Amino acid sequence: EVQLVESGGGLVQTGGSLRLSCAVSGVNFDDYSIAWFRQAPGKKREGVSCYDGRDGSTNYANSVKDRFTISSDAAKTTVYLRMNSLKPEDTAVYYCAADSGQRICSVVKHGLYYNMDYWGEGTQVTVSS
Repeated sequence: EVQLVESGGGLVQTGGSLRLSCAVSGVNFDDYSIAWFRQAPGKKREGVSCYDGRDGSTNYANSVKDRFTISSDAAKTTVYLRMNSLKPEDTAVYYCAADSGQRICSVVKHGLYYNMDYWGEGTQVTVSS
């Protein structure tokens, strides 16, 4: 059974930082892409960042580039999203997702939604002004 469990969300002031975690089980990291998406109230779900387990490459949407960093632990069981210099417009529910397709990260880097194979339940991030 594939499971993705997000944690680390919360309330932070503008300019603050958070680190989200996505615990992944039931998939082989080497064959999957793990991506973070977010959905703000009244808006569509959008791609934020992607980690390609096949080669370790990473991608970011322009809106978060140079502020967010995606990484994996050495055991390849958890994917992190370090978020710095947070802005009120970063407020959203953040979702972790996994897919075995090979074009995932090329879609996510444009901030687009992709219908991933597996999704977590999401974690709320709220940035106060």
